[in-house]
Amino acid sequence: MAIEVRIPTILRTYTDGAKAVPGSGATLADLLVDLEVRHPGVRARLVEENGELRRFVNVYLNDEDVRFTGGLTTKLDDGDTVTILPAVAGGSI
Repeated sequence: MAIEVRIPTILRTYTDGAKAVPGSGATLADLLVDLEVRHPGVRARLVEENGELRRFVNVYLNDEDVRFTGGLTTKLDDGDTVTILPAVAGGSI
């Protein structure tokens, strides 16, 4: 399966500066394992030790937040785009 994974600036040190990388997997969890093989260290930045997505990381499948589509069990298809975004917090003082 060919899946495009869009990488945020903060994680591009793991992808040799690439803004997007190919990946494969039937689920988001499988894709993250594939990314770890291709780009060691990236999975630890996205997934907690308990296997859940880190709170400060947002992952979108074709513009849908995966937290509402099954999280790491979200099914992937050929041609999908997965976008990884660090959470941004802010507010007024």
